[in-house]
Amino acid sequence: MKNHTVAFAKRSLFLAALIALCASASASAQNKAIGFKQGMPFSNAYVAGNTLYVAGQQGPDENGKVTGTDITLQTTNTLNIIKKIVEDAGFKVTDIVNVTVYVTDLADVPAMNAVYKKLMPDPKPARATVKVAGLIGDAKIEISAIAVKQ
Repeated sequence: MKNHTVAFAKRSLFLAALIALCASASASAQNKAIGFKQGMPFSNAYVAGNTLYVAGQQGPDENGKVTGTDITLQTTNTLNIIKKIVEDAGFKVTDIVNVTVYVTDLADVPAMNAVYKKLMPDPKPARATVKVAGLIGDAKIEISAIAVKQ
């Protein structure tokens, strides 16, 4: 009886390792950079298995420049850019599970929250809001996100 138990345990261990290897291979086959431009030091997003990591995004205007000091406009543009990246990667906005918001002025948080509440679907993802000394360009806000396909 002992030999059967040991043999069963060895086969179970082998089978578990084989399943893990296959799952790992299929997940890595899905891995891809989204929005990578040659010469840039980052991608806009990266898919790893069933998870999408969206790099920090800012809200440029229609000319591609972050202008003005209007946190409402910058937040709206930033969230719309994130929505497009998420959808272009084959995910849904409701797949977003975590968001990090970087702001240069904590006084802008109430106005940012008003836009965020309107544009982010319920239930809202987990979120951290961080005050930073500055952002590239004239940005007042930068947002990164993580989405997971269920």
